[in-house]
Amino acid sequence: MSPESPATFPWVRFLPEADVQVFTAELTDALRAPDSADKDASIAQLLIAWQHTAEVHSDPELLAALTRDHTEDYGPVPDPRATDR
Repeated sequence: MSPESPATFPWVRFLPEADVQVFTAELTDALRAPDSADKDASIAQLLIAWQHTAEVHSDPELLAALTRDHTEDYGPVPDPRATDR
């Protein structure tokens, strides 16, 4: 069964084909990496990140909001260290 199999990762069906290929390559590289103390955590983080990417692609409104050109200027950002506490 391939890593992008819907039975293994059902959310993959929401990814564009190019992203499925990138996901598969990244997962394969992570699985082939030498064992280390944080290998499992790295693989878990990779899966979480790709699942969230798939969730964005599954919601057309969210995808549009996150991929549109944001050209509005909301003005200068106040310095967070200069608070009135």
